Amino acid sequence: MTDYYLGADLGGTKTHIMISDQSGNVIGFGESGTGNHEMVGYEGMCENLTSAAHQAFTSAGIKPVNISGSGFGVAGFDWPNQKKPVMGVINTLDLGGRLELVNDTVLGILAGSLRGWGIAVVSGTGCNCWGWDKTRSRIGRVTGGGAVFGENAGASELLFRATSILAKAWTTAGPPTTLTDVFCRRFGVATPEALLQGLLCGEFKMHPSDALLVFETAKKGDPVTIDLIRWVGRELGEMACAVIRQLKFEDSDFDLVQIGSMFDGSPLIMEEMKLVILQSAPHAHFIRLQEHPVIGAVLLGMEAAHYCAGPDVRKLLTESSPIRRPFR
Repeated sequence: MTDYYLGADLGGTKTHIMISDQSGNVIGFGESGTGNHEMVGYEGMCENLTSAAHQAFTSAGIKPVNISGSGFGVAGFDWPNQKKPVMGVINTLDLGGRLELVNDTVLGILAGSLRGWGIAVVSGTGCNCWGWDKTRSRIGRVTGGGAVFGENAGASELLFRATSILAKAWTTAGPPTTLTDVFCRRFGVATPEALLQGLLCGEFKMHPSDALLVFETAKKGDPVTIDLIRWVGRELGEMACAVIRQLKFEDSDFDLVQIGSMFDGSPLIMEEMKLVILQSAPHAHFIRLQEHPVIGAVLLGMEAAHYCAGPDVRKLLTESSPIRRPFR
């Protein structure tokens, strides 16, 4: 009898569900919108999960009860009091077998590190950092609360800081920057005053994709923007160092997996992050995640069912995945 495993990655921009057999052959896949309840509420989370699951089970040709083990990585699952409502949504799928639930950042460790433990750092729309020790008996983490909690290393936080820089350049509290002209063109205004008025009064709104404009400006040599990007790298490094201290990894050889599109924006981010981390943990091994995190979710589902997936299973999961590589 064939065993089947389900992995679900409910992220800030999309929901991925993948179903495989015990050999790692992917037989079903579904994709839908954001799975983060903080963005769409639990009702929206449920709708997107249901849609992706329907696609996955339809393509797999099996039923939820046929699943032996499931792994779920959920963005916005940061605190114990969120487990009950999150599980309430997941339980609507009526899955068979055992289930494991983690924050979606943890999936990066499983997908990116052959060791199955270490630290994952996310820098995409937002930012996060979680880690497991070698025995997985200890967890290290930051709050996942973004700028409100001093975690300033995603596109949203980058643009928040960029807005402050634009304002200070206009008031002369800070140095001039070509970012001003870049964002004036972005919003179709002629003056910095009109730009700031639009941003302050809600006429204009920064989108995470506007981070690309910041990266392009830095590539052209604007010193203020270069400093801004280096600042993001240092912020990521400090987040990782916090988790390193929690797990007492200072003298350990461990994998640190980087996840998210911000790492592709500028090599300065990685450069600054490494400088900070290696001062605290000189034996850290840096891995840029190439696989989609949902593969880590399938591996987590296999673990939940006490199935030991070897290298051949991982290899086939990657090769049979319907999602285009590399992951960014």
